[in-house]
Amino acid sequence: MDRRKFIRVAFGGAVAGIIAPSLAIASSSKSAASAPIMAGGVYFTKANPGRWSEKVGGHLPTIELVKSADDAVVNIATAHGMDAYAHYIVKHVVLDKDFNFIVEHMFDPTKDKVPISEISVGTYRGLINVLNVCNKNDTWLNSAQV
Repeated sequence: MDRRKFIRVAFGGAVAGIIAPSLAIASSSKSAASAPIMAGGVYFTKANPGRWSEKVGGHLPTIELVKSADDAVVNIATAHGMDAYAHYIVKHVVLDKDFNFIVEHMFDPTKDKVPISEISVGTYRGLINVLNVCNKNDTWLNSAQV
């Protein structure tokens, strides 16, 4: 992949990761499940896959939680291949119930063989929204209670 194409792809993923939560906050401060106008448009969900209805299985992030009294760890996995810079998961982003940024994990498709993240959210409790950004199939959202 040439350098210019890589920069466009990387920039597009970063923009999607920034714009999706910003637009969600502007339109609604409720959870993703109660914002169906956005789902299937700006981001995609299992219930609203938009134009990517055949891509749900490989793009919807799965969330597993490990909680203790003073920490919560969010394990995120996406059943998606990492085909160098041709087709890969750019990052996982964790947002709170109001779509405020908590943390993200960026992937290097030349080194990371599978898109798996183990992210501590500390003492945060409540709804989390997890974004999965694919360089070709846009941004996907799943939610869970911590």
